[in-house]
Amino acid sequence: MRILVIEDDSEAAAFLAKGLREAGHVVDHAIDGETGLNMAGAGDYDAYVIDRMLPKLDGVALLARRRATGDETPALFLSALGEVDDRVAGLKAGGDDYLIKPYALSELLARV
Repeated sequence: MRILVIEDDSEAAAFLAKGLREAGHVVDHAIDGETGLNMAGAGDYDAYVIDRMLPKLDGVALLARRRATGDETPALFLSALGEVDDRVAGLKAGGDDYLIKPYALSELLARV
């Protein structure tokens, strides 16, 4: 699968991208919400992994904008925001799944 990881923490993104690549996926990375929105619109991705708290455009707003264009690409939110209201907001914005940081890579891979 071709996956777009939208994560502003470079260490976290490198760890995630490495794990996804080792599992056989092709990974592109965006460092902020605006870049992620542009890459999602220009690319042909099989899935998005989106951090909630991003500079320039937060993850919920990013996905809501993609969904408003008819984009149905599966999206997994990955966030330190783990309260019920946070998870519900992510799902209502169009997220297909929500995983709280810190996470086990094996669980993320199973969800992807």
